[in-house]
Amino acid sequence: MGAVTIPSHTKATREDWLAAAMEVLISGGEEQVKVLPLADHLGVSRSSFYWYFNSRRELLDQLLAHWRATNTSAIIAHADLGAPTIGAAVCNVWRAMIDPEIFHNPLDFAVREWGRRAAPVRRVVEQSDTARIEAIAAMFARFGYGETEALARARTLYYMQIGYNDAELQEPMEDRLRMVPYYILTFTGRPAAPGDADLLEAFAKEGNAT
Repeated sequence: MGAVTIPSHTKATREDWLAAAMEVLISGGEEQVKVLPLADHLGVSRSSFYWYFNSRRELLDQLLAHWRATNTSAIIAHADLGAPTIGAAVCNVWRAMIDPEIFHNPLDFAVREWGRRAAPVRRVVEQSDTARIEAIAAMFARFGYGETEALARARTLYYMQIGYNDAELQEPMEDRLRMVPYYILTFTGRPAAPGDADLLEAFAKEGNAT
């Protein structure tokens, strides 16, 4: 069977469809992610959709896969980064969750809201939360915390940050950074060491953080 040739009038790429669908998921919820309105938004025919996806269900599945491959993977990868102290390790996790290039807060909340209405999606969210927390617990364990304490601290750190993002506080970054040593003490039980927050502060002061 020869290669499929996309007609010249098909201007939207697979990535265009995914990006448009993600915008709608965030702004209106899963039930608003529909093929015809997306085609109208992209200025292409509905048939363009079927060059890339077999069904609306496949498009939605790809949105979930994208969420796992970005948001969840970012937290896991940063929890696994090398760090000289537990304070610096915690800051690595925070750095992931304030970097819009690798962790999309609005998408995270949209998927969670979707999961409240759809049991299969809820299971995906629960699996993702478990994977994130396990990675953070493993991070604490590397610094000598016992299994139960590591899990408790991981849950506290993770759910605090999720709630912090959800609150959408209008907090100046300077104020937020000033609290970091106290947060480190609260979440680790150990005083912040000199240099723990250096990479986090440099990243935030460059204007990259949300």
